[in-house]
Amino acid sequence: MTEAQTKVRKRPLGQDHAGVQAGLPGEIDLAAAAVVAFSSEDPSCPVEHMLDGTYGPGASRWLSGRPDMTEQLLFDFDAPQKISRLVYEVEETERQRTQEIRVEVSTDGGASFRQILVQEYTFSPGGATFQHEDLRFEIEGATHLRLTIVPHKNGAGTATLTSLRVCA
Repeated sequence: MTEAQTKVRKRPLGQDHAGVQAGLPGEIDLAAAAVVAFSSEDPSCPVEHMLDGTYGPGASRWLSGRPDMTEQLLFDFDAPQKISRLVYEVEETERQRTQEIRVEVSTDGGASFRQILVQEYTFSPGGATFQHEDLRFEIEGATHLRLTIVPHKNGAGTATLTSLRVCA
């Protein structure tokens, strides 16, 4: 064995590959910095799962309590925030469908919202089952962040979000 081989730090991945990751530079602790309002949640997959620090395929997640319904998550910040980065993940392993996510921000206490993102993801159990997005923005003084999730643009389904991270 060479000297280089003995210095390698390693560990086997778990079967589901989900893991806890270190905080991102400037990451806002959403649980501490905002009140989270939601249109519904499945009691076995509450909003807390989306913010619990686990990421990747097989991680815990938020799941709507109402199949085939458009859902909203609203983060009402305690103090205005600078938002420069939004990282989120979505996983769907059970059915083929297209889910749309719309992200809007308010800088006036929630009186009005400006759309900053609309993205669609097509999931297929035999193919694409996981989506990771890492997006950059320049938003000053955000008082609210709203996500609207349309779970069934193509096919039936339930709105879900595996993780959401916001950075200043």
